Amino acid sequence: MESLALRSLSLSTSSPASYLSLRRSSSKSLSLLPPLISVHSSPTLRSLSISSPRFTLRATASTSPEKPQSLPSPSPPQPQGAKLIPLTISVSIGLIVRFLIPRPEQVTSQGWQLLSIFLFTISGLVLGPLPVGAWAFIGLTASIVTKTLPFSTAFAAFTNELIWLIAISFFFARGFIKTGLGDRIATYFVKWLGKSTLGLSYGLAFCETLMGLIMPSTMARAGGVFLPVIKSLALSAGSYPGDPSSRKLGSFLIQTQLQCSGASGAILLTSAAQNLLCLKLAREVGVVISNPWITWFKVASVPAFVSLLCTPLIIYKLYPPDLKHTPEAPAAAAKKLERLGPITKNEWIMLGAMAFTVSLWVFGEAIGIASVVSAMIGLSTLLLLGVINWDDCLSDKSAWDSLTWFAVLIGMAGQLTNLGVVAWMSDCVAKLLQSLSLTWPASFIILQACYLLIHYLFASQTAHAGALYPPFLAMQIAAGVPGVLAALCLAFNNNLSGALAHYSGGPAALYYGAGYVDLRDMFRVGFVMALVQAIIWGGVGSFWWKFLGLY
Repeated sequence: MESLALRSLSLSTSSPASYLSLRRSSSKSLSLLPPLISVHSSPTLRSLSISSPRFTLRATASTSPEKPQSLPSPSPPQPQGAKLIPLTISVSIGLIVRFLIPRPEQVTSQGWQLLSIFLFTISGLVLGPLPVGAWAFIGLTASIVTKTLPFSTAFAAFTNELIWLIAISFFFARGFIKTGLGDRIATYFVKWLGKSTLGLSYGLAFCETLMGLIMPSTMARAGGVFLPVIKSLALSAGSYPGDPSSRKLGSFLIQTQLQCSGASGAILLTSAAQNLLCLKLAREVGVVISNPWITWFKVASVPAFVSLLCTPLIIYKLYPPDLKHTPEAPAAAAKKLERLGPITKNEWIMLGAMAFTVSLWVFGEAIGIASVVSAMIGLSTLLLLGVINWDDCLSDKSAWDSLTWFAVLIGMAGQLTNLGVVAWMSDCVAKLLQSLSLTWPASFIILQACYLLIHYLFASQTAHAGALYPPFLAMQIAAGVPGVLAALCLAFNNNLSGALAHYSGGPAALYYGAGYVDLRDMFRVGFVMALVQAIIWGGVGSFWWKFLGLY
């Protein structure tokens, strides 16, 4: 957008890190520098600076006579408290289930009351009368005030190992961003594979897959590493958000990275926080996966790699970029790496701590070290050596928010299982499927498809898993689907659903918010690629899982 007119814009996250820098002159030359992205384009764009993850984006326009733009008028103050309509609907759902729908004989009064509170909580998570953590706390309070659960039982999940493993994963991601190691790794992939637009997309996709080993948060990878890199590459090519030039490069890289994030999040147990949640919920239903880290990778590896190989090429045909070749990108990346210099001490410490932690995740079960203890050891190492500090941990709101509402959902789901509600629901569905004379493979396909499409009602993959993973797993087991196959495929499905729409998960919201993709294209490409992923994972996966003996 050559007539861009911005006064000032600043955006900051939580901690200083390495920085990607870009200078764009009127001749559109590209160079990458630390610690700042600076774009200079005369006569219309005077300066732009970006840094990540605590980055400040500043753009100052010159006085362009062509398209003067005025500052936007200040938005009216947002109303305080809960949104009335979502609040009314959520409360109504809970009251209708509790008082108007007859309680089945197989379910106790306590179980039915807890189900009504659970549905009230889930409805609020979907409709959003309050932020997720606040609404989950209200649901927790309701379960105690109504004497459905005693205080100790209601808060028991806050001592769950998985909850703390998820929180510590966020802290690890913070250290990875703060040291700049993620930026360095991404730049190497641009250098190696960035000569064409398609090669650039493959480089970024496989880089994110690799970083799942040492940065166990899709949200942190998207916001802290890849979105800043993609923005920089797009701007250097003259591809601007909210402008026809967005189709030149930026929109293609955004769509590809988002659609590949499902496979990169599903390939490893520690690649996404919801994977650990699914593992715990499966255990609550009675499916215990031995040696989970290795088993997960072995089962997901082949369909995930096929998906990563096919997705960029399919989007290249479905949603092609105007710019096909980027010969200047590798040279610019090489210059940036020269300016970054050798790996810093903190980057080496981060690499060593993560390598040690991942080793314990893989082999810890054999020596009696739980996954959460491995993560605690790694985090303690980073704190002792000053790679991150306690203020970094305290300021990570998403970690503490996730800890709160994960614990509430896990606690309620576990109690619904203990009180026999999940068993009753699964029996009802199993009888329905049996009445239709469906084989277990047919039931498996129907339930997996329903689980995927229902995600259109959720704004979070973790909320989706917390609400529906246990009943859908129980229903598949009741229909005769092998337990381990059902548990892992539902977890893979949960990752793939994150690219359906602009609100389907944290990375989707971040990428859409960059302004390069229209809402219509988000839905269109998301739905088509969901069908493609279902074919890839269902087709390739079925042969691979048969070979592994899962069924």
